[in-house]
Amino acid sequence: MTNMWNEIMEQPSVLKKCLSNNEDTLNRIVNEIKERKPEFVIIAARGTSDHAAVYAKYMFETLTGLPVVLAAPSVVTTYKSKLEMKNALVIGVSQSGEAKDVTAILDEAKRNNALTVSITNFENSLLATTSKYSLLCSAGVEKSVAATKTFTTQLILLGMLAAKLADHAEVQNLLKNAPEYVEKTIAMVKDQIKEVALRYRFIDECIILARGLNYAVALESALKIEETTYVRAKAFAASDFHHGPMAILQKDMPVIVYAPSGPSLNDMLEMISLLKEAQADVLIVSDDDSLCMLGNCHIKIPNVGSDFVSPFVNSVVAQMLACELASVKGLNPDAPRMLHKVTITV
Repeated sequence: MTNMWNEIMEQPSVLKKCLSNNEDTLNRIVNEIKERKPEFVIIAARGTSDHAAVYAKYMFETLTGLPVVLAAPSVVTTYKSKLEMKNALVIGVSQSGEAKDVTAILDEAKRNNALTVSITNFENSLLATTSKYSLLCSAGVEKSVAATKTFTTQLILLGMLAAKLADHAEVQNLLKNAPEYVEKTIAMVKDQIKEVALRYRFIDECIILARGLNYAVALESALKIEETTYVRAKAFAASDFHHGPMAILQKDMPVIVYAPSGPSLNDMLEMISLLKEAQADVLIVSDDDSLCMLGNCHIKIPNVGSDFVSPFVNSVVAQMLACELASVKGLNPDAPRMLHKVTITV
């Protein structure tokens, strides 16, 4: 059994611990945000953490109405420009907390007297000690290079921060139930994942589609497949895929579609029809039985009743699929070639 698989399995307990350990800090942050009344949010991140930031963008904008900007750290580090962030909430996200370019954004925010928050797995890291408030993933050691439990803990911290700021009790309760949804998903899809991985073991490219809050999952799914299996994977929001990229479709091209029940389901149904017209090989991940039957293959997931938490379910599916696909290809997902656990960019 690989470290990556074991760490995927840890996520229900890790998510519970993460929520419990950060409750007081989340409340203090929300209190100060309400006092300061920032006009917008800036989130700085790279890689997997940047995908968590995409989820956060949808959460903050949907629940609080605050516009969210995903920072381009090279504006500060490479081009030496100054940013005006005095009326912003600035969040830095990094699994290791050692991302110098993300930290540079927080330094610039502090120069503007902006409110700064970090999300990392290490309390004494560069990022955590730079920000005014630090939220900790509480994920324990993550031995596999591919991030799993640090990704979902970043999601739950960002999501809960938005839900608390919005005083949205329903979404807070949904997020509190995320560990149970993840546990149920693991039990439900284990055997399905093994069968699907065997079916797709010879692929060398794929497209991954989702929409809305689950777009972050499409991005993360592509990254996990690329770094563990070396398959060329490209993620798109289904809405963007209409605008040109659809031309790359070919007969039998593998396409993974994340389509849980929710506001985007009809759009995903329309997309699946187009994919079938193009004779693509469609793998559908959904809780909807009729939708699943439209695919060449499918993974049935539990219905969690909300797009605010379905990304947790789909993230676990994406992680398990990448890990199992690597294994059937004879690869070690714990130690991808040319990659290291901590990546430093400036």
